[in-house]
Amino acid sequence: MKRTILLIFVLVAVALPAGVTGFVHWTAGELQGWDGKLTSQMAGKNVLGQDLGKWGNHQAMITKRTADGEAELHAKTVDFFVAEKGEAVLVVGGKIVSPRTIEPGEVRGPSIEGGERVTMKVGDAVHIPANTPHQLLVKKEFLYFVVKVEQ
Repeated sequence: MKRTILLIFVLVAVALPAGVTGFVHWTAGELQGWDGKLTSQMAGKNVLGQDLGKWGNHQAMITKRTADGEAELHAKTVDFFVAEKGEAVLVVGGKIVSPRTIEPGEVRGPSIEGGERVTMKVGDAVHIPANTPHQLLVKKEFLYFVVKVEQ
């Protein structure tokens, strides 16, 4: 249900009928198909993403993780995640430990102190507001659809 709501939101946000420039329809099978493609390209990496498109102030991508990610904060970017395969714990809120700015408005760190923990399973969707610390903790592997919206 959450996944359906998020996908409807994305399609409404794009607000383009079929056949119009910029309209994209990703089937569940296409998104799941990225698991094997990304796995074959990871070659020792813990994370790999593929851009699926960019339109004005937003973009979509598919990302696979096989290990915990760094804590992140995007000052002006909203993230939407939809779990496609696997399971991860999302830590959101709190404070980034030993924060470092990697570019203007982008902060990273090894972990988050405090914050709320939410287990994401296939079909789950989350909205992470801009300027909010977040981190994915992955036990085995996690494939997720991402929409980023610049404010």
